[in-house]
Amino acid sequence: MKKRRLGKTGMVVSEICMGTMTFGSSCNEDEAFRILDRAYDAGIDFYDTAEIYPVPPQKSWVHRTEEIFGKWIKTKPRDGLIIATKVAGPGHGWFSPPLREGKTALDKYHIRRAIEGSLQRLGIETIDLYQTHWPDHDVSYDETMEVLTELKEEGKIRYAGCSNETSFGLMKSLWTSDKHNLIRYDSIQNNFSILNRRFEDELAQVCRKEGVSLLPYSPLAGGVLTGKYNGSVPPEGARFVRYMAEGERQRRMASRFLNENTLASTAELTTIAEKYGMSSTVLSVAWSKQHDFVASTIIGANTVAQLEESLKATDLILSDEILSEINLVSKKIQYPMG
Repeated sequence: MKKRRLGKTGMVVSEICMGTMTFGSSCNEDEAFRILDRAYDAGIDFYDTAEIYPVPPQKSWVHRTEEIFGKWIKTKPRDGLIIATKVAGPGHGWFSPPLREGKTALDKYHIRRAIEGSLQRLGIETIDLYQTHWPDHDVSYDETMEVLTELKEEGKIRYAGCSNETSFGLMKSLWTSDKHNLIRYDSIQNNFSILNRRFEDELAQVCRKEGVSLLPYSPLAGGVLTGKYNGSVPPEGARFVRYMAEGERQRRMASRFLNENTLASTAELTTIAEKYGMSSTVLSVAWSKQHDFVASTIIGANTVAQLEESLKATDLILSDEILSEINLVSKKIQYPMG
């Protein structure tokens, strides 16, 4: 497994990161352990979780992913694992998270509440990469960066990152850090796939110029790029089939990922993949990690078999010819996820 430096940190991470967001919901603890063991054996040393996981967020199982992952951590040498988790963003905007009664915020009080809980559930003393899960652009970044700096000085975190951030937010945070000599965000974890290339419009340049690494999540566009939704019958139990029946927020998310344009793009990308002797899954994961601003691509799995397919992209470098054909699809069907 190849390694890449994460931002300007002292950490070098595997180019594939194991995501855990379904552990405790659609993936039970036993299968989660099998997935994590296989990922570890494949050379993955970077693991990502969050206090709000598993998904979809529900009060009945919030924190369960960190609890499962914390049990697994004890089976491996701690120094061999690079562990990332996240503090929930503000609860007064687009989404009210099912923890701390939905009153979450990126202030000192809530960040300290969050990290103490994560450290306890994970059973570790230090989190290698602590990330804000989503931003609040109406609140000063000063307090957020100040408390993250304190946590680093106390040895509770090594480095900090953000997630679901904008160009404005990332630059504002870096300006705040530079001005006040505070910890900086060395990573940004945003949605990025062949079906959602908006990161390339502005944020990619910010990352290049500021030395921040992207940790792309959903490289398979929530499973759409596997092609499983392109059949005549929706796959029973699949995430977006479930989401269509689980409330307005889930339905809106499902329609963004699953629509006429994403299915048409996936069909053409599948044809390209098959032409070159691979699955659309392998093509998509390989494409995601083949960017200069990417440190590690986050993959997810509900089964070991799903993980095995993604792992086939580990040493794969897509040719210029393949990349050109992918780009033609992106130009033909622009921004299929909106």
